[in-house]
Amino acid sequence: MVDTYTYPTDNDVVRLVQITDPHLFKDENGELLGINTQASFNQVLSEIKQSDFDYELVLATGDLVQDSSSEGYLRFCETVQCLEKMVFWIPGNHDFQPKMFDILNHNNGNINPLKHLLIGEHWQILMLDSQVFGVPHGQLGQYQIDWLLSKLKDYPERYSLVVLHHHILSTNSAWLDQHNLRNALDLAYALSPFNNVKGILYGHIHQAVDSEWKGYKVMATPSTCIQFKPDSNSFALDTLQPGWREIELYNDGRIETRVKRIQQATFLPNMLGEGY
Repeated sequence: MVDTYTYPTDNDVVRLVQITDPHLFKDENGELLGINTQASFNQVLSEIKQSDFDYELVLATGDLVQDSSSEGYLRFCETVQCLEKMVFWIPGNHDFQPKMFDILNHNNGNINPLKHLLIGEHWQILMLDSQVFGVPHGQLGQYQIDWLLSKLKDYPERYSLVVLHHHILSTNSAWLDQHNLRNALDLAYALSPFNNVKGILYGHIHQAVDSEWKGYKVMATPSTCIQFKPDSNSFALDTLQPGWREIELYNDGRIETRVKRIQQATFLPNMLGEGY
């Protein structure tokens, strides 16, 4: 069984876009805490298309659909076709994997189900499933850890970017940090023998993070819909706008990256929301 996608390129820099946490609904007019998530997703994709960032691939890092609906997943597939680039995906805690896998694995177009990406001559991207069914927090099961180890061992000469949904670093928000990756130390132990792992990328927290953890560059990216207010012990929303992340992977192992937010529209949530 082939589980590897190979993207040949002679470019000195591989460029990626990350989109995350669109929380689409069965109804295209569905709202999450006052924001029409389909409209905000459309706006993000529109501004990505208008940008001059010449990227090769898209990483969609979970919580694609809020209400477990087939219609939401089908509309995700239809909507991202406008990017005209291959889209790779992982589940988040809100995703319903039976429907997600059935639709996204078979709805071809520019949706690709493979999780191991060999990009050019120097990089690999490893996309992990951190979902624990029925609960918001995350955990990497033994199969995921073993799969990660096997790819790191098989390609020791390649720099690696590890991608998952749940967060590793504290957000300084008690309500949100209880929904973190519970076995982050197991991940650290698995990565520790390999000195070519350069970055860890996730979504989930609906806010931007650019930091470091145990020597790895750690990045989190705004949602394409609502944003969570940082450093807030109780649930709180932010008025920052939906966004995405641009990533550049260099042949020498460097990662350069920036968060972009929409400029051509404004989405304001219901600030009185107490959770979702």
